Amino acid sequence: MSQQTARRGGAAWALVITSVAGFMAALDNLVVTTALPSIREDLGGGLHDLEWTVSAYTLTFAVLLMFGAALGDRFGRRRLFIAGLAVFTGASAAAAMAPGIDSLIAARAIQGAGAAVMMPLTLTLLTAAVPVAKRGMAYGIWGAVNGLAVASGPLVGGTLTEHISWQWIFWLNVPLGLALLPLARLRLAESHGTGAPLDIPGTLLASGGLFGIVYGLVRGPVDGWTGSMVLTGLFAGSVLLAGFVLYSTRAANPMLPMRLFRSRAFSGINAASLLMFLGMFGSIFLLSQYMQGVLGYSPTEAGLRMLPWTGMPMLVAPIAGILADRIGGRPVVAAGLFLQALGLGYMSVVATADASYTAQLPALIVSGIGMALFFAPASHLVMSSVRPSEQGIASGANNALREVGGALGIAVMASIFSAQGGYETGQTFVDGMRPALVTGSAVVALAGVAALLIPTRRRAERQAAPAEPAPVLETASASH
Repeated sequence: MSQQTARRGGAAWALVITSVAGFMAALDNLVVTTALPSIREDLGGGLHDLEWTVSAYTLTFAVLLMFGAALGDRFGRRRLFIAGLAVFTGASAAAAMAPGIDSLIAARAIQGAGAAVMMPLTLTLLTAAVPVAKRGMAYGIWGAVNGLAVASGPLVGGTLTEHISWQWIFWLNVPLGLALLPLARLRLAESHGTGAPLDIPGTLLASGGLFGIVYGLVRGPVDGWTGSMVLTGLFAGSVLLAGFVLYSTRAANPMLPMRLFRSRAFSGINAASLLMFLGMFGSIFLLSQYMQGVLGYSPTEAGLRMLPWTGMPMLVAPIAGILADRIGGRPVVAAGLFLQALGLGYMSVVATADASYTAQLPALIVSGIGMALFFAPASHLVMSSVRPSEQGIASGANNALREVGGALGIAVMASIFSAQGGYETGQTFVDGMRPALVTGSAVVALAGVAALLIPTRRRAERQAAPAEPAPVLETASASH
Protein backbone atom coordinates (compact mmCIF):
# COMPACT_ATOMS: atom_id res chain seq x y z
CA MET A 1 0.00 0.00 0.00
CA SER A 2 1.36 3.39 -0.95
CA GLN A 3 1.93 6.18 1.52
CA GLN A 4 -0.67 8.26 -0.27
CA THR A 5 -3.21 5.47 0.08
CA ALA A 6 -2.30 4.89 3.71
CA ARG A 7 -2.67 8.58 4.50
CA ARG A 8 -5.94 9.06 2.72
CA GLY A 9 -7.34 5.59 2.93
CA GLY A 10 -9.08 3.85 5.73
CA ALA A 11 -11.73 1.19 5.44
CA ALA A 12 -13.96 2.73 8.11
CA TRP A 13 -13.98 6.19 6.50
CA ALA A 14 -14.56 4.71 3.05
CA LEU A 15 -17.45 2.63 4.39
CA VAL A 16 -19.12 5.63 6.04
CA ILE A 17 -18.68 7.95 3.05
CA THR A 18 -19.78 5.48 0.38
CA SER A 19 -22.70 4.11 2.42
CA VAL A 20 -24.15 7.55 3.16
CA ALA A 21 -23.70 8.65 -0.47
CA GLY A 22 -25.32 5.45 -1.71
CA PHE A 23 -28.18 5.93 0.77
CA MET A 24 -28.87 9.42 -0.59
CA ALA A 25 -28.92 8.28 -4.22
CA ALA A 26 -31.05 5.19 -3.57
CA LEU A 27 -33.48 7.02 -1.28
CA ASP A 28 -34.40 9.55 -3.95
CA ASN A 29 -35.74 6.83 -6.24
CA LEU A 30 -39.01 6.56 -4.31
CA VAL A 31 -38.89 9.32 -1.70
CA VAL A 32 -41.10 11.65 -3.76
CA THR A 33 -44.00 9.22 -4.27
CA THR A 34 -45.83 9.93 -0.99
CA ALA A 35 -45.25 13.70 -1.27
CA LEU A 36 -46.95 14.16 -4.66
CA PRO A 37 -50.32 15.42 -3.32
CA SER A 38 -48.57 18.10 -1.22
CA ILE A 39 -46.33 19.11 -4.15
CA ARG A 40 -49.38 19.50 -6.38
CA GLU A 41 -51.11 21.65 -3.74
CA ASP A 42 -48.10 23.99 -3.49
CA LEU A 43 -46.78 24.09 -7.06
CA GLY A 44 -49.79 23.15 -9.14
CA GLY A 45 -49.42 21.10 -12.29
CA GLY A 46 -51.39 18.17 -13.60
CA LEU A 47 -51.00 14.48 -12.94
CA HIS A 48 -48.64 14.23 -15.93
CA ASP A 49 -46.33 16.84 -14.37
CA LEU A 50 -46.32 15.14 -10.99
CA GLU A 51 -45.41 11.81 -12.52
CA TRP A 52 -42.42 13.46 -14.20
CA THR A 53 -41.06 14.53 -10.79
CA VAL A 54 -40.50 10.80 -10.24
CA SER A 55 -39.64 9.79 -13.81
CA ALA A 56 -37.11 12.59 -14.44
CA TYR A 57 -34.84 11.24 -11.70
CA THR A 58 -35.27 7.60 -12.73
CA LEU A 59 -34.49 8.37 -16.36
CA THR A 60 -31.27 10.34 -15.92
CA PHE A 61 -30.09 8.04 -13.13
CA ALA A 62 -30.54 4.84 -15.14
CA VAL A 63 -29.30 6.28 -18.43
CA LEU A 64 -26.04 7.80 -17.16
CA LEU A 65 -24.88 5.10 -14.69
CA MET A 66 -22.46 3.36 -17.04
CA PHE A 67 -21.23 6.68 -18.42
CA GLY A 68 -20.59 7.93 -14.87
CA ALA A 69 -18.58 4.82 -14.08
CA ALA A 70 -16.58 5.20 -17.30
CA LEU A 71 -15.80 8.83 -16.49
CA GLY A 72 -14.53 7.78 -13.06
CA ASP A 73 -12.31 5.08 -14.53
CA ARG A 74 -10.83 7.55 -17.02
CA PHE A 75 -10.43 10.75 -14.98
CA GLY A 76 -10.24 9.49 -11.40
CA ARG A 77 -12.88 7.77 -9.32
CA ARG A 78 -12.57 9.99 -6.26
CA ARG A 79 -12.57 13.13 -8.41
CA LEU A 80 -15.74 12.13 -10.28
CA PHE A 81 -17.39 10.86 -7.09
CA ILE A 82 -16.89 14.31 -5.54
CA ALA A 83 -18.20 15.99 -8.71
CA GLY A 84 -21.30 13.78 -8.79
CA LEU A 85 -21.92 14.37 -5.08
CA ALA A 86 -21.61 18.14 -5.54
CA VAL A 87 -24.10 18.11 -8.45
CA PHE A 88 -26.52 15.91 -6.49
CA THR A 89 -26.33 18.15 -3.41
CA GLY A 90 -26.78 21.36 -5.39
CA ALA A 91 -29.72 19.91 -7.34
CA SER A 92 -31.33 18.80 -4.07
CA ALA A 93 -31.23 22.38 -2.80
CA ALA A 94 -32.63 23.60 -6.12
CA ALA A 95 -35.48 21.09 -5.87
CA ALA A 96 -36.29 22.24 -2.33
CA MET A 97 -36.44 25.88 -3.49
CA ALA A 98 -38.24 25.19 -6.77
CA PRO A 99 -40.81 27.96 -7.44
CA GLY A 100 -42.82 25.85 -9.88
CA ILE A 101 -43.39 22.31 -11.09
CA ASP A 102 -41.22 22.73 -14.22
CA SER A 103 -38.20 23.86 -12.24
CA LEU A 104 -38.73 20.97 -9.81
CA ILE A 105 -38.71 18.47 -12.69
CA ALA A 106 -35.50 20.04 -14.06
CA ALA A 107 -33.84 19.86 -10.64
CA ARG A 108 -34.86 16.22 -10.31
CA ALA A 109 -33.28 15.41 -13.68
CA ILE A 110 -30.01 17.05 -12.59
CA GLN A 111 -30.21 15.19 -9.28
CA GLY A 112 -30.41 11.91 -11.20
CA ALA A 113 -27.38 12.85 -13.30
CA GLY A 114 -25.31 13.58 -10.19
CA ALA A 115 -26.44 10.33 -8.59
CA ALA A 116 -25.54 8.38 -11.75
CA VAL A 117 -21.94 9.57 -11.53
CA MET A 118 -21.71 9.11 -7.76
CA MET A 119 -23.48 5.78 -7.20
CA PRO A 120 -21.41 3.25 -9.22
CA LEU A 121 -18.17 4.73 -7.86
CA THR A 122 -19.18 4.08 -4.24
CA LEU A 123 -18.57 0.36 -4.64
CA THR A 124 -15.31 0.83 -6.53
CA LEU A 125 -13.90 3.21 -3.92
CA LEU A 126 -15.02 0.93 -1.10
CA THR A 127 -13.41 -2.09 -2.74
CA ALA A 128 -10.10 -0.26 -3.11
CA ALA A 129 -10.10 0.74 0.57
CA VAL A 130 -11.10 -2.54 2.25
CA PRO A 131 -8.80 -5.58 2.54
CA VAL A 132 -10.01 -8.67 0.68
CA ALA A 133 -10.73 -10.64 3.85
CA LYS A 134 -13.08 -7.97 5.22
CA ARG A 135 -14.95 -7.04 2.07
CA GLY A 136 -17.91 -9.31 2.77
CA MET A 137 -18.79 -7.49 5.98
CA ALA A 138 -18.12 -4.08 4.38
CA TYR A 139 -20.39 -4.93 1.44
CA GLY A 140 -22.93 -6.18 3.97
CA ILE A 141 -23.11 -2.83 5.73
CA TRP A 142 -23.09 -0.93 2.41
CA GLY A 143 -25.85 -3.19 1.09
CA ALA A 144 -27.88 -2.85 4.28
CA VAL A 145 -27.82 0.94 4.09
CA ASN A 146 -28.74 0.95 0.39
CA GLY A 147 -31.46 -1.64 0.88
CA LEU A 148 -32.92 0.39 3.71
CA ALA A 149 -32.93 3.49 1.48
CA VAL A 150 -34.73 1.73 -1.37
CA ALA A 151 -37.36 0.23 0.88
CA SER A 152 -37.89 3.20 3.20
CA GLY A 153 -38.19 5.89 0.53
CA PRO A 154 -41.99 6.12 0.80
CA LEU A 155 -41.77 6.18 4.64
CA VAL A 156 -39.16 8.94 4.75
CA GLY A 157 -41.00 11.00 2.15
CA GLY A 158 -44.34 10.53 3.85
CA THR A 159 -43.06 11.29 7.34
CA LEU A 160 -41.22 14.48 6.34
CA THR A 161 -44.18 15.66 4.27
CA GLU A 162 -46.68 14.87 7.02
CA HIS A 163 -44.78 16.44 9.93
CA ILE A 164 -42.66 19.20 8.33
CA SER A 165 -43.05 19.93 4.60
CA TRP A 166 -42.40 18.22 1.27
CA GLN A 167 -39.35 20.46 0.69
CA TRP A 168 -37.53 18.57 3.44
CA ILE A 169 -37.34 15.39 1.38
CA PHE A 170 -34.78 17.37 -0.63
CA TRP A 171 -33.27 19.54 2.12
CA LEU A 172 -32.33 16.30 3.91
CA ASN A 173 -29.63 15.67 1.27
CA VAL A 174 -27.96 19.08 1.62
CA PRO A 175 -26.28 18.82 5.07
CA LEU A 176 -25.33 15.20 4.33
CA GLY A 177 -23.77 16.18 1.01
CA LEU A 178 -21.94 19.18 2.45
CA ALA A 179 -20.49 16.99 5.21
CA LEU A 180 -19.39 14.26 2.77
CA LEU A 181 -17.64 16.53 0.26
CA PRO A 182 -14.60 17.44 2.42
CA LEU A 183 -14.49 13.96 3.92
CA ALA A 184 -14.33 12.39 0.46
CA ARG A 185 -11.53 14.75 -0.56
CA LEU A 186 -9.47 14.04 2.56
CA ARG A 187 -10.26 10.40 3.35
CA LEU A 188 -10.71 8.56 0.06
CA ALA A 189 -7.79 7.37 -2.07
CA GLU A 190 -7.79 8.26 -5.76
CA SER A 191 -7.84 5.39 -8.25
CA HIS A 192 -8.27 4.90 -11.98
CA GLY A 193 -9.33 2.16 -14.37
CA THR A 194 -7.39 0.97 -17.40
CA GLY A 195 -6.64 4.48 -18.66
CA ALA A 196 -8.26 3.72 -22.01
CA PRO A 197 -9.87 6.67 -23.83
CA LEU A 198 -13.60 7.23 -23.42
CA ASP A 199 -15.71 5.09 -25.73
CA ILE A 200 -17.86 7.83 -27.31
CA PRO A 201 -19.83 5.62 -29.79
CA GLY A 202 -20.49 3.02 -27.08
CA THR A 203 -21.54 5.71 -24.62
CA LEU A 204 -24.03 7.20 -27.09
CA LEU A 205 -25.48 3.80 -28.02
CA ALA A 206 -25.81 2.62 -24.40
CA SER A 207 -27.20 5.92 -23.12
CA GLY A 208 -29.67 6.24 -25.98
CA GLY A 209 -30.77 2.63 -25.63
CA LEU A 210 -31.26 2.88 -21.87
CA PHE A 211 -33.15 6.15 -22.29
CA GLY A 212 -35.59 4.59 -24.76
CA ILE A 213 -36.18 1.46 -22.67
CA VAL A 214 -36.56 3.24 -19.33
CA TYR A 215 -38.71 6.00 -20.86
CA GLY A 216 -41.06 3.41 -22.31
CA LEU A 217 -41.23 1.47 -19.04
CA VAL A 218 -41.91 4.44 -16.76
CA ARG A 219 -44.44 6.05 -19.13
CA GLY A 220 -46.19 2.86 -20.27
CA PRO A 221 -48.51 2.49 -17.25
CA VAL A 222 -49.34 6.21 -17.42
CA ASP A 223 -49.64 6.94 -21.15
CA GLY A 224 -50.75 3.47 -22.24
CA TRP A 225 -48.61 0.73 -23.77
CA THR A 226 -49.91 1.48 -27.27
CA GLY A 227 -48.98 5.17 -27.09
CA SER A 228 -46.74 6.28 -29.95
CA MET A 229 -44.02 7.71 -27.68
CA VAL A 230 -43.98 4.62 -25.48
CA LEU A 231 -43.73 2.22 -28.42
CA THR A 232 -41.10 4.41 -30.10
CA GLY A 233 -39.03 4.51 -26.92
CA LEU A 234 -39.17 0.75 -26.38
CA PHE A 235 -38.42 -0.07 -30.03
CA ALA A 236 -35.67 2.50 -30.53
CA GLY A 237 -34.12 1.66 -27.16
CA SER A 238 -34.02 -2.04 -28.01
CA VAL A 239 -32.42 -1.34 -31.40
CA LEU A 240 -29.78 0.94 -29.87
CA LEU A 241 -28.93 -1.56 -27.12
CA ALA A 242 -28.61 -4.31 -29.71
CA GLY A 243 -26.29 -2.01 -31.64
CA PHE A 244 -24.33 -1.36 -28.45
CA VAL A 245 -23.81 -5.10 -27.93
CA LEU A 246 -22.66 -5.64 -31.54
CA TYR A 247 -20.37 -2.61 -31.42
CA SER A 248 -18.86 -3.64 -28.07
CA THR A 249 -17.93 -7.09 -29.38
CA ARG A 250 -15.72 -5.47 -32.02
CA ALA A 251 -14.45 -2.24 -30.47
CA ALA A 252 -10.83 -2.03 -29.32
CA ASN A 253 -11.66 -0.32 -26.00
CA PRO A 254 -15.40 -0.75 -25.37
CA MET A 255 -17.07 0.92 -22.41
CA LEU A 256 -18.55 -2.44 -21.36
CA PRO A 257 -16.51 -5.38 -22.69
CA MET A 258 -18.94 -8.10 -23.75
CA ARG A 259 -16.40 -10.72 -22.73
CA LEU A 260 -17.37 -10.02 -19.13
CA PHE A 261 -20.65 -11.79 -19.78
CA ARG A 262 -18.78 -14.97 -20.68
CA SER A 263 -18.17 -15.29 -16.97
CA ARG A 264 -21.01 -17.25 -15.37
CA ALA A 265 -20.39 -15.32 -12.16
CA PHE A 266 -20.85 -11.92 -13.82
CA SER A 267 -23.81 -12.97 -15.98
CA GLY A 268 -25.53 -14.84 -13.17
CA ILE A 269 -25.37 -12.09 -10.56
CA ASN A 270 -26.47 -9.44 -13.05
CA ALA A 271 -29.47 -11.53 -14.14
CA ALA A 272 -30.34 -12.17 -10.49
CA SER A 273 -30.03 -8.45 -9.68
CA LEU A 274 -32.29 -7.36 -12.52
CA LEU A 275 -34.98 -9.91 -11.58
CA MET A 276 -34.70 -9.18 -7.86
CA PHE A 277 -35.27 -5.45 -8.36
CA LEU A 278 -38.10 -6.16 -10.79
CA GLY A 279 -39.97 -8.15 -8.15
CA MET A 280 -39.03 -5.99 -5.16
CA PHE A 281 -39.62 -2.48 -6.57
CA GLY A 282 -43.02 -3.42 -7.95
CA SER A 283 -44.06 -5.02 -4.66
CA ILE A 284 -42.97 -2.03 -2.53
CA PHE A 285 -44.81 0.26 -4.95
CA LEU A 286 -48.11 -1.59 -4.33
CA LEU A 287 -47.68 -2.56 -0.67
CA SER A 288 -46.98 1.00 0.47
CA GLN A 289 -50.25 2.06 -1.19
CA TYR A 290 -52.08 -0.95 0.29
CA MET A 291 -51.00 -0.05 3.81
CA GLN A 292 -52.27 3.50 3.43
CA GLY A 293 -55.14 3.40 0.94
CA VAL A 294 -56.75 0.12 2.04
CA LEU A 295 -55.77 -0.44 5.68
CA GLY A 296 -55.99 3.26 6.53
CA TYR A 297 -52.56 3.88 8.04
CA SER A 298 -50.87 7.26 7.77
CA PRO A 299 -47.57 7.36 5.84
CA THR A 300 -45.65 7.23 9.12
CA GLU A 301 -47.75 4.39 10.53
CA ALA A 302 -47.44 2.41 7.31
CA GLY A 303 -43.68 2.89 7.25
CA LEU A 304 -43.29 1.75 10.85
CA ARG A 305 -45.34 -1.37 10.19
CA MET A 306 -43.15 -2.22 7.19
CA LEU A 307 -39.96 -2.02 9.29
CA PRO A 308 -39.72 -5.82 9.78
CA TRP A 309 -39.19 -5.90 6.00
CA THR A 310 -37.46 -2.62 5.24
CA GLY A 311 -35.34 -2.43 8.39
CA MET A 312 -34.19 -6.03 8.49
CA PRO A 313 -31.15 -5.42 6.25
CA MET A 314 -29.62 -3.23 8.96
CA LEU A 315 -29.57 -6.25 11.27
CA VAL A 316 -28.97 -9.17 8.94
CA ALA A 317 -26.91 -7.84 6.01
CA PRO A 318 -23.61 -7.49 7.95
CA ILE A 319 -24.04 -11.11 9.09
CA ALA A 320 -24.78 -12.09 5.50
CA GLY A 321 -21.53 -10.43 4.44
CA ILE A 322 -19.55 -12.43 7.01
CA LEU A 323 -21.26 -15.64 5.84
CA ALA A 324 -20.36 -14.80 2.24
CA ASP A 325 -16.71 -14.40 3.26
CA ARG A 326 -16.76 -17.88 4.81
CA ILE A 327 -18.90 -19.99 2.49
CA GLY A 328 -19.07 -17.85 -0.67
CA GLY A 329 -21.75 -15.48 -1.93
CA ARG A 330 -23.69 -17.89 -4.13
CA PRO A 331 -25.54 -19.88 -1.42
CA VAL A 332 -26.28 -16.75 0.62
CA VAL A 333 -27.68 -14.83 -2.37
CA ALA A 334 -29.76 -17.78 -3.54
CA ALA A 335 -31.18 -18.38 -0.04
CA GLY A 336 -32.06 -14.69 0.25
CA LEU A 337 -33.86 -14.63 -3.08
CA PHE A 338 -35.91 -17.72 -2.32
CA LEU A 339 -36.86 -16.30 1.08
CA GLN A 340 -37.88 -13.01 -0.54
CA ALA A 341 -40.00 -14.95 -3.04
CA LEU A 342 -41.59 -16.92 -0.18
CA GLY A 343 -42.39 -13.74 1.71
CA LEU A 344 -44.06 -12.07 -1.28
CA GLY A 345 -46.04 -15.23 -2.04
CA TYR A 346 -47.20 -15.45 1.57
CA MET A 347 -48.26 -11.80 1.52
CA SER A 348 -50.37 -12.42 -1.57
CA VAL A 349 -52.26 -15.10 0.38
CA VAL A 350 -52.90 -13.18 3.62
CA ALA A 351 -53.64 -9.75 2.08
CA THR A 352 -57.31 -8.81 2.44
CA ALA A 353 -59.20 -5.55 2.62
CA ASP A 354 -59.17 -5.79 6.44
CA ALA A 355 -56.09 -7.93 7.13
CA SER A 356 -54.64 -7.67 10.62
CA TYR A 357 -51.03 -6.67 11.06
CA THR A 358 -50.37 -9.94 12.91
CA ALA A 359 -51.35 -11.89 9.79
CA GLN A 360 -48.94 -9.90 7.64
CA LEU A 361 -46.00 -9.93 10.06
CA PRO A 362 -44.51 -13.35 9.11
CA ALA A 363 -44.44 -12.34 5.42
CA LEU A 364 -42.73 -9.05 6.25
CA ILE A 365 -40.08 -10.74 8.41
CA VAL A 366 -39.30 -13.46 5.85
CA SER A 367 -39.11 -10.87 3.05
CA GLY A 368 -36.83 -8.69 5.17
CA ILE A 369 -34.42 -11.52 5.91
CA GLY A 370 -34.40 -12.49 2.24
CA MET A 371 -33.65 -8.95 1.07
CA ALA A 372 -30.88 -8.63 3.65
CA LEU A 373 -29.23 -11.88 2.57
CA PHE A 374 -29.20 -10.68 -1.05
CA PHE A 375 -27.72 -7.19 -0.88
CA ALA A 376 -24.28 -7.74 0.64
CA PRO A 377 -23.13 -10.90 -1.16
CA ALA A 378 -24.55 -9.64 -4.47
CA SER A 379 -22.25 -6.62 -4.39
CA HIS A 380 -19.33 -8.87 -3.46
CA LEU A 381 -20.06 -11.23 -6.36
CA VAL A 382 -20.21 -8.37 -8.87
CA MET A 383 -16.92 -6.86 -7.78
CA SER A 384 -15.04 -10.15 -7.46
CA SER A 385 -16.16 -11.43 -10.88
CA VAL A 386 -14.02 -8.91 -12.83
CA ARG A 387 -10.48 -7.53 -12.81
CA PRO A 388 -9.77 -4.61 -10.44
CA SER A 389 -9.40 -2.20 -13.38
CA GLU A 390 -12.90 -3.17 -14.59
CA GLN A 391 -14.71 -2.86 -11.26
CA GLY A 392 -15.98 0.64 -12.00
CA ILE A 393 -17.79 -0.27 -15.19
CA ALA A 394 -18.96 -3.58 -13.65
CA SER A 395 -20.57 -1.61 -10.82
CA GLY A 396 -22.11 0.82 -13.31
CA ALA A 397 -23.54 -2.00 -15.44
CA ASN A 398 -24.98 -3.78 -12.40
CA ASN A 399 -26.58 -0.59 -11.09
CA ALA A 400 -28.01 0.19 -14.53
CA LEU A 401 -29.57 -3.27 -14.75
CA ARG A 402 -31.02 -2.84 -11.25
CA GLU A 403 -32.60 0.47 -12.29
CA VAL A 404 -34.04 -1.08 -15.45
CA GLY A 405 -35.35 -3.94 -13.31
CA GLY A 406 -36.96 -1.50 -10.88
CA ALA A 407 -38.62 0.49 -13.66
CA LEU A 408 -39.76 -2.73 -15.34
CA GLY A 409 -41.11 -4.04 -12.02
CA ILE A 410 -43.28 -0.99 -11.40
CA ALA A 411 -44.50 -1.08 -15.01
CA VAL A 412 -45.35 -4.81 -14.94
CA MET A 413 -46.94 -4.72 -11.48
CA ALA A 414 -48.99 -1.62 -12.31
CA SER A 415 -50.24 -3.23 -15.52
CA ILE A 416 -51.25 -6.46 -13.77
CA PHE A 417 -52.88 -4.46 -10.98
CA SER A 418 -54.87 -2.34 -13.44
CA ALA A 419 -56.00 -5.39 -15.42
CA GLN A 420 -57.22 -7.31 -12.35
CA GLY A 421 -58.35 -4.57 -9.95
CA GLY A 422 -58.24 -0.86 -9.25
CA TYR A 423 -58.57 1.90 -6.67
CA GLU A 424 -62.38 1.92 -6.42
CA THR A 425 -62.64 0.00 -3.14
CA GLY A 426 -60.34 -1.82 -0.73
CA GLN A 427 -61.43 -5.13 -2.22
CA THR A 428 -60.75 -4.11 -5.82
CA PHE A 429 -57.30 -2.95 -4.75
CA VAL A 430 -56.59 -6.33 -3.16
CA ASP A 431 -57.98 -8.10 -6.24
CA GLY A 432 -55.38 -6.30 -8.35
CA MET A 433 -52.51 -6.51 -5.86
CA ARG A 434 -52.68 -10.26 -5.24
CA PRO A 435 -51.83 -11.45 -8.78
CA ALA A 436 -49.18 -8.73 -9.01
CA LEU A 437 -47.51 -10.02 -5.83
CA VAL A 438 -47.69 -13.59 -7.13
CA THR A 439 -45.90 -12.40 -10.27
CA GLY A 440 -43.31 -10.59 -8.14
CA SER A 441 -42.75 -13.73 -6.10
CA ALA A 442 -42.27 -15.84 -9.23
CA VAL A 443 -39.81 -13.35 -10.71
CA VAL A 444 -37.72 -13.25 -7.52
CA ALA A 445 -37.75 -17.06 -7.40
CA LEU A 446 -36.43 -17.01 -10.97
CA ALA A 447 -33.69 -14.69 -9.71
CA GLY A 448 -32.83 -17.38 -7.16
CA VAL A 449 -32.47 -19.90 -9.99
CA ALA A 450 -30.16 -17.47 -11.80
CA ALA A 451 -28.07 -17.18 -8.64
CA LEU A 452 -27.67 -20.96 -8.50
CA LEU A 453 -26.04 -20.80 -11.94
CA ILE A 454 -23.19 -18.73 -10.48
CA PRO A 455 -20.10 -20.95 -10.09
CA THR A 456 -18.73 -21.77 -6.68
CA ARG A 457 -16.14 -19.42 -5.22
CA ARG A 458 -13.11 -21.39 -6.40
CA ARG A 459 -14.44 -21.63 -9.94
CA ALA A 460 -15.30 -17.94 -10.00
CA GLU A 461 -11.82 -17.03 -8.81
CA ARG A 462 -10.35 -19.01 -11.69
CA GLN A 463 -12.58 -17.15 -14.16
CA ALA A 464 -11.74 -13.63 -12.93
CA ALA A 465 -8.49 -11.89 -12.14
CA PRO A 466 -7.50 -11.70 -8.46
CA ALA A 467 -9.84 -9.39 -6.57
CA GLU A 468 -7.02 -7.70 -4.63
CA PRO A 469 -6.99 -4.12 -6.00
CA ALA A 470 -3.22 -3.69 -5.96
CA PRO A 471 -3.08 -2.44 -9.55
CA VAL A 472 -5.72 0.18 -8.72
CA LEU A 473 -3.75 1.45 -5.74
CA GLU A 474 -0.55 1.50 -7.74
CA THR A 475 -2.34 3.64 -10.32
CA ALA A 476 -3.64 5.82 -7.54
CA SER A 477 -0.22 6.45 -6.09
CA ALA A 478 1.23 7.00 -9.55
CA SER A 479 -1.40 9.63 -10.28
CA HIS A 480 -0.10 11.69 -7.38
